[in-house]
Amino acid sequence: MEIGAVLIDIDGVLYVGDRPVAGADRALRELDRQGIPYRFVSNTTRRSRRSVSARLQGLGYAIPEPWIITAPVAAATHLREGGRTRCFLLTTPDARTDFEEAGIVAVEEGADAVVVADAADGLAYATLNRAFRLLVNGADLVALEKDRYWMGPDGLMLSAGPFVAALEYATGKEAEVIGKPSGAFFRRALREIGINPDKAAMVGDDIVTDIGGARACGMQGILVRTGKYREETVRRSGIVPDLVIDSLADLPDYI
Repeated sequence: MEIGAVLIDIDGVLYVGDRPVAGADRALRELDRQGIPYRFVSNTTRRSRRSVSARLQGLGYAIPEPWIITAPVAAATHLREGGRTRCFLLTTPDARTDFEEAGIVAVEEGADAVVVADAADGLAYATLNRAFRLLVNGADLVALEKDRYWMGPDGLMLSAGPFVAALEYATGKEAEVIGKPSGAFFRRALREIGINPDKAAMVGDDIVTDIGGARACGMQGILVRTGKYREETVRRSGIVPDLVIDSLADLPDYI
């Protein structure tokens, strides 16, 4: 495959649960040796970018923090640029710091937008009902991601998608999705490298958000058999990856 740059998912690709993927660090060093630029794009919304960077360092990855593009960071910038600075944030306290640093004010009433992330136990009935009322009263619905599930340390975990879908159903509003599979999210990362989508590839473990989103954006999609990968899910999706490899460790063999 002729590839000028690579976007790489984090959760399920660099690590699964609490363990780094074997050989992934060597693959990154090989990309460096070949002069192929790369960035990391993640729908991880429980952690701030600073926390994501710290966790990767703890797992042995030497990745500069600015090379990590997360949905909270992208959403905070997007909201501020659109003048929507008063938001009801359905996020974890850690992820909320990305919004606060960008000048977004967390409010309980009079919100310009309701921002839904994977807030873990924060996605309780009371908070979802408050979000519902704000949306009915005119707030915009913004989803940091719409994944169905992810692979946690002890098995599959619900992601934000099911809760976003519930609010869409209840209000009749369609969420504005900031993270993958949004083409704008991919293009934002590629602009930092200075390359067009048709010269780049996305490496991920999610057939829909990673591979489907990348291909719709004009990129090549490389699916890894780690993380949330399930053969049956891939078959049902109707999405055909450009390449399927066992893990990120195998990437240099194909480019």
